[in-house]
Amino acid sequence: MTDALVIGASGGIGQAMVKEMTARGGNVTTLSRRVDGLDVTDAGSVARVMGALDGPFQTVFISVGILAPKGGAPEKQLSAIDPETMARVFAVNTIGVAHLLSHLPRLLPKKGRSVTGVLTARVGSIGDNRIGGWHSYRASKAALNQIVHGAAIELARSHREAVIAALHPGTVATQFTEGYDPKHGKLTPDQAAKNLCDVMEHLTTDQSGGFHDYAGKDIPW
Repeated sequence: MTDALVIGASGGIGQAMVKEMTARGGNVTTLSRRVDGLDVTDAGSVARVMGALDGPFQTVFISVGILAPKGGAPEKQLSAIDPETMARVFAVNTIGVAHLLSHLPRLLPKKGRSVTGVLTARVGSIGDNRIGGWHSYRASKAALNQIVHGAAIELARSHREAVIAALHPGTVATQFTEGYDPKHGKLTPDQAAKNLCDVMEHLTTDQSGGFHDYAGKDIPW
């Protein structure tokens, strides 16, 4: 791992990814709202912060997202959907990340392998949805998965060795998952970062545009 970029580096998983990438010999550039004023819902902010980067980066990891706006929670029923709340979730999880990805062609090497991991979630899988609920979050991640898949097709035209994938980290013990305690337990951020870096290191161009979990297994769309 050489030059790397982590966007969302102040979050629990983002911080752990910076630590793991550095331990693997990476020269890591970090971006976050807290430190750099990167507001992914503001196109001007994205253009300013991303435009200041030079690259090229062989490794990029994007860890941006919300479950719900501050003070809110994922809906349990369709009747709980609020249009403004849903729009905010999409603004961050889908449109905001799409804005970030639009800068990739300039920041990735034209020749040689590069890998971009975009943090998504298994609950964004339509085929794997068996319990319903969390409508805004699920839909925003399903839409993000489509953006990643489309980005892979576009990148392949100009960056033949570029790999980009939607990655599910598992349930990780961060502020993001406070109050949610699954029966299978939670991974530590460090464990999740190690798993995700392992997956990213082994992804091939044939897998670009795919949706994978922390063990490298395909997740149904």
